[in-house]
Amino acid sequence: MQIVTFLKRWSLPCSIVLGAVIYLLFAYIPLLQPVGDAVGPWLEELIPFVLFGLLYVTFCKIQIHDMRPRAWHFWLQSIRVALSGLLVWLISLATGADTKLVLEGVFICVICPTASAAPVVTERLGGSIASLTVYTIIANVVTSVIIPLFFPMVEKSADISFLSASLMVLRNVTSVLVAPLVLALVSRKVVPRFTDRIRAMDNLGFYMWCFNLTIITGLTMRNILRSSVSGGVLLLLLVLPLFVSLFQFAVGKWVGRFYGDSISAGQALGQKNTVVGIWLTFTFLNPLAAVAPGAYVLWQNMINAWQLWCKDKYGRLRW
Repeated sequence: MQIVTFLKRWSLPCSIVLGAVIYLLFAYIPLLQPVGDAVGPWLEELIPFVLFGLLYVTFCKIQIHDMRPRAWHFWLQSIRVALSGLLVWLISLATGADTKLVLEGVFICVICPTASAAPVVTERLGGSIASLTVYTIIANVVTSVIIPLFFPMVEKSADISFLSASLMVLRNVTSVLVAPLVLALVSRKVVPRFTDRIRAMDNLGFYMWCFNLTIITGLTMRNILRSSVSGGVLLLLLVLPLFVSLFQFAVGKWVGRFYGDSISAGQALGQKNTVVGIWLTFTFLNPLAAVAPGAYVLWQNMINAWQLWCKDKYGRLRW
């Protein structure tokens, strides 16, 4: 019973540890390697489908009249664009290859849009699912504009057109975020009894996210262990995302406090879609910098785990 209680309280860290251990076992034990090689790609392809399901479950709880833009949505977008622009300027000043690599890692952690799964964690923390969903849609639209503007400034060889980058981001937000939202709203009208049963399952979406996090952690471990950068640079790419994550959570909470929605705003700026970030880094920037967004997803979930522990223990968040 105590084990079950522990697993419920520390679901996010347990998912991270499980994902890391499973990857190490199937990657480095010769007997298990063929199984890992066969199952690994299948699990990676499963991520968007599980994400679609968990968002559908979460969106079934949305009240449509709450889905409207708020002032803090646009303040946070302005801050994200400004920070991204500042990092682009710093990268242009960098003379050393290692310095530029580290700055690129930090840059991708900032410019990434909000994680599609952010509403799931926000619900557990006591924030607004509807408000964060609207913000996430806005964030992805803004991302579709700033990526083709900033990436060629970061990597001169980045072969990316405005139209292709915009369509890529918009296709992602439509298939993974908008589609489950529309399906959930339609379901509430067409099959209300079914959606009532889903709403009664309080933690279903959260545990689906834990499953996805286990897979994502395995992918992160693979990127870290296969990285060819030096020890000092690798350490910076692993540690700096912690401070970037804390900074973005803090700024988001500070802005949200003026509008009575610090929880949602903190998650909006702090919880990033690092899967998209890793893909963008491999495709358009220095692939070695992909370690940073991989580390970011671990740090942001450790922060969320501590917040959930505080809420469970004290009945409110301590930060």
